[in-house]
This record gives sequence, C-alpha cells and structure tokens, in this order.
Amino acid sequence: MSATTDLQVKVNEYLAERRRLGFELHHMGGGLASFARFVADAHHSEPLTIDVMADWVRQDKALHRTQATWARRLELLRPFARWMRQFDPTTEVPDESIFGPIPGRVTPHIYSEQEIVELLAAARRLGPSGSLRPMVFETLFGLIASTGLRVSEALALVNADVDLVAGTLTVRKTKFTKSRMLPMHPSTVQALLAYRRLRSKAGHCSADSPFLIGTRGQRHGQPLSDRQVHRVFLSLRSQMGWVDRGCHGGPRIHDLRHSFAVRRVILWHQQGTDVDQAMLSLSTYLGHAKISNTYWYLTGVPELMALAGNKFADFAQAPEFGDE
Repeated sequence: MSATTDLQVKVNEYLAERRRLGFELHHMGGGLASFARFVADAHHSEPLTIDVMADWVRQDKALHRTQATWARRLELLRPFARWMRQFDPTTEVPDESIFGPIPGRVTPHIYSEQEIVELLAAARRLGPSGSLRPMVFETLFGLIASTGLRVSEALALVNADVDLVAGTLTVRKTKFTKSRMLPMHPSTVQALLAYRRLRSKAGHCSADSPFLIGTRGQRHGQPLSDRQVHRVFLSLRSQMGWVDRGCHGGPRIHDLRHSFAVRRVILWHQQGTDVDQAMLSLSTYLGHAKISNTYWYLTGVPELMALAGNKFADFAQAPEFGDE
C-alpha cells in the first residue's frame, strides 16, 4: 500500500461487501478498525505482513495475554488478508502455526440453585439504599437465569417487548438477525411485574423506553451498559467466593444461560421426555443458529455426561430378553 490511510479504506470496502451478503460483522468490524489504527500509528506503509498482524494481536487491551486469545484475534484478520491479496498479492496470510488453533468450547460453570439464590440476594443488597438500582440488577440476573437470554438480549429489551399479560418476551433481531417470542414461567412474570411497578415511579414508561434502566449519572433512564453490568457482576462474584467449576477462569453472567439450558435438559431426562425430539424447541428458544450448538450441552457439560453415564449403567445392568 502506498499510504496507511489506504488500509482503512480497504477495511470499509471489505466490510461493506460482506454485509451486502447478509453478514453482521460487529465483532470483526471493530477488530479490523482497531488493526487499521494500529498499522497507521506504526507508520507501516509496506504490504501487510504476518509480523505486523502478530504485533497487533499481542496488543490485547483486556490483557488476557494467552495463546488462545491471540489465536482468536488473529482469526479476525485471516479472511481480510485473503481478500486483500486481490489488490496486493504480496499480502501475507497467517495460519495456525503462529499462535496455534482456536480452542474448542470449554466447560461452563453450571450454577446450582443455591448459587443463583445467593446472586439475587447479593444484588438486592446493592446500594444506594432506597434506590431502584438493586432491583434492576436482581431483575436482570434473574431474567437471564430463568429464560436463558444472552446478556445483550436482556439489555436491549424495551417496554413493548415485555408483555406481562401474555407472559411473553419478544427478543428482536439479535445475534443471528432473528427475532423470537419466548413464553415465561409464571414466577418470572410475577418478578417482572414487581420490577415494572417499582420502575414506573421513576418514569420512562413509553413503549420504546428501555426495560432495564440505568439509575445513576449520565446513564440515568438509559439502557444499562454491558460494561457496567459485568463490573457489578464481578464485584458480587468476588463477595460470594464461589468455587469455579468451569474453565473460563471464574463463573460468568453468560453461564446463567448455559445453566438454564442444562437444567431444562436434565428436567427432560428426569421426566422421561424424548430429548432428541425436544432439542429443536430448546434450540429455537435459545436463538441458536444451528441445533448442533444446542446439542453441545449433551456432550460438553459434566452434569449431563453424568446423567448419560448413569443411564448407560442402568442399561448395561438390565437382564437381556429371555434371561431368568
């Protein structure tokens, strides 16, 4: 490239081309923009090389500094580098030999019922006293635990999406550009009704107002921010001192979603439900693009593997037909 500004132009062209094909590319868009800024700041005007890409990958603002994180960041650049070769054949395309392959899914932390109770109780104790803030976070964590919503889906809800008469949530075009309507358990409806009654005193009750609102500073009356929610969760998690039973370095908010799915499949096993027949409904409820993503729970989570092992043991010990 003749100038560093050319790279941002090419990034924009690449993203526009891919988005015309129906791809959202939110995460990739942010990553490529960051890479373009990095290249510009380094005053690199030569063809893109693996060394430049690796240097950007190591500039991990979250400071994870792990091979797995670096491998995921490098994966963002690989399709863009291949696309760039049509304009500059000397562009290098990194492979897995740099930081290794992207690791597969690892075991989540599956919350016990007691841990969820503790989390909601800790949220109720948040300050300031007498404010709406404790109930906002209790409602958020309880809603994710009882419906399996993604954090982003819960934060994007507006008043019109929460129908407490019909007992349903409308989750609008999210991760895979799909919308879905979710029935809720009556206990969840009652909890949301109590929150809505208290929240109505703070105003912001129009149909398009955010359902879960910030209560302080510039975000007062605005949707909760993802960063704010995770900061509060990490603070509560450290207070409770849970033992991590997953492989993500500690229980996460997203693990409430995993726990919802696992509890549902365990309940089906206990009820004698044909799980294979029921998995499509769970996949649709969770908003998975592929049912294989839902089936992962059957093979990747210890609680379900234990159930499967016990069932196999019962089968192996059963007398064969005709045995006395």
